[in-house]
Amino acid sequence: MVPGTQGYNLSVMKVLNSQQMQQCDRDAINGYGISESVLMENAGVQVVESMDEYFGDGVPELIAVMCGKGNNGGDGFVVARHLYAAGSAVRAYVFASVVDLKGAAAEKHSIAEKLGIEIVEVPDIESWEKHSSDIAGFDCIVDALFGTGITGPLRGHFGSVVEAVNDADSIVVSVDLPSGLSADSGEVLGPAVEADFTVALAAPKLCHIFPPASEFIGELSVADIGIPTAVIDAVESTLELITPEECARLLKPRAADTHKGTYGRVLIIAGAPGMAGAGALAARGSLRGGSGLVTVGTPDSVSGIIASLVVEAMVRPHASDGDGRLALAAKVGLLALAESADVIAVGPGIGTSEETQQLVREIVVESPVPVVLDADGLNAFAGNPEALREIGPPCILTPHPGELARLLSMSTAEVQADRLAAVRLLAARSGSIVVLKGYRSLVCEPGGGVAINPTGNPGMATGGSGDVLTGLLAALIGQGLEPFCGARLGAFLHGEAGDIAAERVGEISLIASDIIEALPDAFSSLELGPRGGAA
Repeated sequence: MVPGTQGYNLSVMKVLNSQQMQQCDRDAINGYGISESVLMENAGVQVVESMDEYFGDGVPELIAVMCGKGNNGGDGFVVARHLYAAGSAVRAYVFASVVDLKGAAAEKHSIAEKLGIEIVEVPDIESWEKHSSDIAGFDCIVDALFGTGITGPLRGHFGSVVEAVNDADSIVVSVDLPSGLSADSGEVLGPAVEADFTVALAAPKLCHIFPPASEFIGELSVADIGIPTAVIDAVESTLELITPEECARLLKPRAADTHKGTYGRVLIIAGAPGMAGAGALAARGSLRGGSGLVTVGTPDSVSGIIASLVVEAMVRPHASDGDGRLALAAKVGLLALAESADVIAVGPGIGTSEETQQLVREIVVESPVPVVLDADGLNAFAGNPEALREIGPPCILTPHPGELARLLSMSTAEVQADRLAAVRLLAARSGSIVVLKGYRSLVCEPGGGVAINPTGNPGMATGGSGDVLTGLLAALIGQGLEPFCGARLGAFLHGEAGDIAAERVGEISLIASDIIEALPDAFSSLELGPRGGAA
């Protein structure tokens, strides 16, 4: 789901690793005089406020708070105190000897104890064996055992602690990240808490975003704990999470004295026998994306079919080869159309014949306007993405993992093994913006900065979904958005529309046309703001 942003109003949300997060803590303490105790208090308060929002009709009555001996445990004692003050029956379990607690964590423990909160000391495996059966009796378990400091699999009896938490018929809320996960990876190192709700402190971490670790997160909220924005802005992170707030800021209200030419002229070069629908879906995606004028340049063999499928678009037939695909002779006419366009999209259903692929290469390299390149358009540059550097205007590539693998002459398995490295490599070699589609689509610029899209669902793994994205991206670029911003917004809206469509028809029955029909509501969700207020 799209993370909530408790206390935040940011245009950009950086994704941090453990070292970067620890540096933010130090800079807030040393540079601004914000004490560790204050940060810990803020964290606990924000977790409780996030829980109030998550539960909606009231936080459960009987709550266990599982506290480690470090700062995450200190956060847990603050959570216990505020839940207790709000009327919940709270019992805190501290998985250490009290004498081992240090600094702010010891301070928060002392306050909770003086207030009369029941605290059970569990310093070793023998103590745990005495209390392990207690866990099943709580309505809610707050996991504050381990935070970003974990560097390997849980040791000792903590595996059985995690197992007991996961087996309990309780709602599990994790503070910062589920215990057992590493903040620095999407890998699952060993036993880990399976949370229903996770409150990330100050910024999302890698484990919140990437599978399989992200499957342990449940619903995610990101809470402001009082670290100054300037501190987080100063972190040299090349990873960001696309947020509704950021996307809403990119949408500008339309002025009254405008006309269809104001909102971009999109040329879509697409279609071949048996694949006319790809061009139609891209055109419909572009129209629903707000484009003022859409023209489809397509082989004469299928122009009539596309014209009947998209009555709002202009369809221009061009020369085809013996198999009905675009012929090289179509180049002059297509480039003439490009001269009057603001952006061109090339590739949906265009085919992979040698002549058509040569046509694609020449049109893309000679295009006078930005290019969105997809599907068979990408295959024209397989093994030679450097050729895309010859393009003057910006280029946006929208590969799925198999297409990216062909561009880089590697296997799909290699791409999937490290999607971040693969998308950065293609962006660098091609000099293009790359949208790597899939779960948590990645939007990368040539310098290596990556924006992670949190929207979308498995139902979108259906034929034509990528064609809709191509048309949508072209529409946004045609309306004047800077390409990297347009790619981020397009990826978010496409996934959001898919999520809305899945709510309507279910993931199993979802088809590409459902995504198109949901685009108006996806736009409206941003215009209204992430929680229904004015953006």
